[in-house]
Amino acid sequence: MTKEQRALVRESWLRCQPTLRQAGAQFYERLFALDPAARRLFADTDMAAQQRKLVGMLTEIVAQLDRPEALVPNVSALGRQHGHYGVRDADYETVGTALLWTIEQSLGDGFTPAVRQAWTEAYLLVATLMRRGAGRTSSAGARTNALT
Repeated sequence: MTKEQRALVRESWLRCQPTLRQAGAQFYERLFALDPAARRLFADTDMAAQQRKLVGMLTEIVAQLDRPEALVPNVSALGRQHGHYGVRDADYETVGTALLWTIEQSLGDGFTPAVRQAWTEAYLLVATLMRRGAGRTSSAGARTNALT
């Protein structure tokens, strides 16, 4: 990710702040529409709390994009945790698609091609770190087409 892309992610995330409460719900609705089997991961989950966790986690990740010394271990640990929950390698693609769609809904016309590409790069970075943390080493390049 370039410095400019990290700045675009941070700036666009700030513009999403007014809609974050509904963004969490939109994300999971979209995720389950794309992959109904993903519901298995949330069978016993308080979804309102999960939505808040998602937004909090994204906020933390966005804040750490310029601090790899914090981002790498934190996101790797998140990947290990998600591995214990039963997240499969293929789930990362669907999550990325749902995330980009959700951000697009929040930003509207502000979701420019440059913002899309910045978020795609940010998500690929996070997904790669999470996969490595979970002991998976799939190539990030294979997922790029699914997210763009």
